[in-house]
Amino acid sequence: MNKTPATGKAQAPGGAGTSGNLRLFIALLLSLLLLVTLGGRLFYIQGMDPQGVAAEAVKNRTKEVSIEPRRGQILDANGTILATSVDRYDLVISQKDLASEIAKSTTETYPRKNPETGKRERITVDQAVAELSQILGLDEAMVKESVVGVEGAEKKTYSVIAKSVTPEMRNAAMEVSLPAMNGMLLSERQYPNGVVAGPLLGFMDSEGKGAEGLELSQEAKLAGTAGKKKYEAGGDGIRIPIATNEEIPVQDGQSVRLTINTDIQYVAQEAVAKKAKEFKAEWVNATVLNLKTGEIIALGDSKSMDPNDPGATDAESRTSTTLTQAFEPGSTGKVATFAAALEEGVIKPTDQFKVANSLRINGETINDSLKHSTFEMTAAGIFARSYNTGTVMVGNKLENKVREDYMRKLGIGAPIDLGVSGFNKGILAPSSDWERRQQYNIMFGQGYTQTALHTAKIFQTVANGGVQMEPSLIDAYIDADGTEHKVPEAKPKRVFSKKTSDEMLRMMETVVQEGTGKKMAIEGYRVGGKSGTAQAAGPTGKYDGYTSSFAGVAPLDDPQFVVVVTMHRPKGNWKSWSVGDTFTEIMSKTLNTYNVPPSKSKPNGYNVFVGTDQQKSW
Repeated sequence: MNKTPATGKAQAPGGAGTSGNLRLFIALLLSLLLLVTLGGRLFYIQGMDPQGVAAEAVKNRTKEVSIEPRRGQILDANGTILATSVDRYDLVISQKDLASEIAKSTTETYPRKNPETGKRERITVDQAVAELSQILGLDEAMVKESVVGVEGAEKKTYSVIAKSVTPEMRNAAMEVSLPAMNGMLLSERQYPNGVVAGPLLGFMDSEGKGAEGLELSQEAKLAGTAGKKKYEAGGDGIRIPIATNEEIPVQDGQSVRLTINTDIQYVAQEAVAKKAKEFKAEWVNATVLNLKTGEIIALGDSKSMDPNDPGATDAESRTSTTLTQAFEPGSTGKVATFAAALEEGVIKPTDQFKVANSLRINGETINDSLKHSTFEMTAAGIFARSYNTGTVMVGNKLENKVREDYMRKLGIGAPIDLGVSGFNKGILAPSSDWERRQQYNIMFGQGYTQTALHTAKIFQTVANGGVQMEPSLIDAYIDADGTEHKVPEAKPKRVFSKKTSDEMLRMMETVVQEGTGKKMAIEGYRVGGKSGTAQAAGPTGKYDGYTSSFAGVAPLDDPQFVVVVTMHRPKGNWKSWSVGDTFTEIMSKTLNTYNVPPSKSKPNGYNVFVGTDQQKSW
């Protein structure tokens, strides 16, 4: 029996010593097994699966950066910039990374190169904050809160110091060299001409996408396609030069060049705003069209919207009423009735009619707006004096379906594709559905609706030798490198003969010379057109207002332009309503801008009355 050295007492076999040796043995065995396992895994990774290890390492080192495209511009016909994007930056910082960087220094400073002296120095975060607040023009306490966070609160990985700063301001801020601060590139949309063509241009949403107008409808062209860069970076974040470097090139957006002339657009907007104020109208608009090409030169609205601040304008006024508001045209609609009758050969401008103040037909009574004596008049005279009774006599010479066909050829009741969303196509019921009275009302511009652009399209067709040129707003798309892609022109469509067109121009000149459009005359130019007034329905559907308009063409010896002015729900006595001065102001500016020479020929209207001894008051 063994004895212990200290006590000399005997120790039984299998006691505490044996137990300790066993535990030691087991621990050594487990350690050996772990080493063998790790060694085997290491051998497999390094010897048997080197590609997997390399792939995982590359994955961890690879960085992917998105490159945002530059949005295209919107230009007028002469290249004037209506909408453009400028570089702006959001200054952001990781409060966590900044705290980690400062914690490495016992003096709670960080190193940088002095922006003025170029010498190396160490500064505190408070010093950096003071410099930043001065550069950005912001309160120092607010900047500090953005940079370091609120005491006791969790540090943010993304904190915005300042939004939408200029490149110059961003560069100055970055020279402060504050760790973990970056300038994130943004693209800010600006509209240098403010309200000019604002409702047409539209505006951007908070995510940088088109929200209304051309900005919305042309989003796919303007936005471009983002690019990507993929590269490997070391632990310090610096790119490894000879490692992976892949790039998908960014494709900047195309610019959109319009047919709009900014100068005429401005004049049109100012003129209709003045007219709306004069008569306290709900709205007034103006449409200017190049009748030989169909190009839209101006779409002016009395309620202007500045795309730089769309929220300052109510939602209904952020779009152009020339495209979105359909109304009963009134007597300007008589152009379709008379042109169809001339084309079908059922009347001539000099045909004679006995025109009373009231006409009873098919159980319906048609009245003129003002009482007058019974006149012996020409068809041209009926058109010039705008008598509903005489118009029904002319229109009733055609079957309803024939008149409907001509109206549809003129585009009434159909959309006009300008590349702008929200266009109102108006309403024209099939002739088979025309009610007993409606079939007559339609002859003088009631019982259907159309926009001001529809009216301009009708007058363009009639004045252009009977050939319709579809209205257009977008002239070309321009790549970032300057390559132009002209928008294909729609094929011309003949609706009336040249003879009908010539006769209608003479009849429209009679309106200005001897009829309802005397205020629309322009000195030095032969002008023709047609006025119109129709009842306007209110929100409840009740007719409790009026729409007054004039559509004119000049110069008649070589027709170039159509101008349509429409005034909706003016206040006061209807006899005083006139958009004559608005029309002449816009048309005169257009003729002068395009250097159209004065007319060399004299007016050539038709006789209004038959004979010379008739009472010509009305």
